[in-house]
Amino acid sequence: MLRRVLRHVLFVVLLVALVLQGGVAFAANVQTEVFPLERNGIQLHLARYQTDDGGGKKPLLMVHGLTYSSHEFDVDYGDYSLVRFFANNGYSVWLLDIAGYGSSQKVEDGFLPNSDYAAEDIAAAAKLITTTSKTAKLDVLGWSWGTVTGGRFAAKYPDLVGKLVLYAPIVAGLGVYEVPDAYHSNDWLHAAGDFQVKADNSIDYDIVEPIVVDTFLSNCWRYDGAGSPNGGRRDLLVASTERLIPTANIKAPTLLIVGDKDPYVSVALCEEAKKTLANGELKVIEGAAHAAMMEKPYYKEFRESVLEFLKK
Repeated sequence: MLRRVLRHVLFVVLLVALVLQGGVAFAANVQTEVFPLERNGIQLHLARYQTDDGGGKKPLLMVHGLTYSSHEFDVDYGDYSLVRFFANNGYSVWLLDIAGYGSSQKVEDGFLPNSDYAAEDIAAAAKLITTTSKTAKLDVLGWSWGTVTGGRFAAKYPDLVGKLVLYAPIVAGLGVYEVPDAYHSNDWLHAAGDFQVKADNSIDYDIVEPIVVDTFLSNCWRYDGAGSPNGGRRDLLVASTERLIPTANIKAPTLLIVGDKDPYVSVALCEEAKKTLANGELKVIEGAAHAAMMEKPYYKEFRESVLEFLKK
């Protein structure tokens, strides 16, 4: 009897330790299913994450950024995964890799998947998602370049969009630079560039946990290590006077959410963009930067703000 009690106590202790260390990430009942999708002769990776408790769930499509694919949203350590947070809050969360990215089929011409091309990949995914979910519309969350591609999709296909979240919106060009290569050569320094740094340019581990950085970077090498298309980069590296997100043509209720320390985003431009939206809100998180969804002081405020907006 004593041995049995000791075994039970040991099991509980180990389970608590795993939870505290992030070994048991969120709910273990989040199920993943991949849905075949082809557009323009290219196989696209589209996956759905949802809990297995049954019932209808509202679809939410997350659109990745410029260099790295949709794994960005599933940093599966502790409770940091944005995908699993929304799955545990009643959504079926869908992740799409644009052509040439991540687990989608590679493309011969890295300039092919530019912002307008990516918007059509999103539209193809949205049509499959709404059909599968038996809903007329879905919600969309885009991060960084995903705000440009997701914004262009929302403007062109208003009947498919319920609500739109533009996270770290690239409202205007980032400056004129030539992009001669069709593919971007990915390296550690670039991948780590989304995290806040100290005066000596080392990652600020007071803002982001080391294991979160390691998990994110590990996924970058696993899914995107061979490089990523440069069509979107060529779109973004234009004059700051060139507007990239057609906010005036977006009809869906839209949340612009940004950290005031984000080096890629102008809060002033976000305020200007909000005025052109038919139904827009702006949320500025003080102290947060480009990777707010992974930053220890800010990730909960970020996701709760998005959830509140989507559930209005």
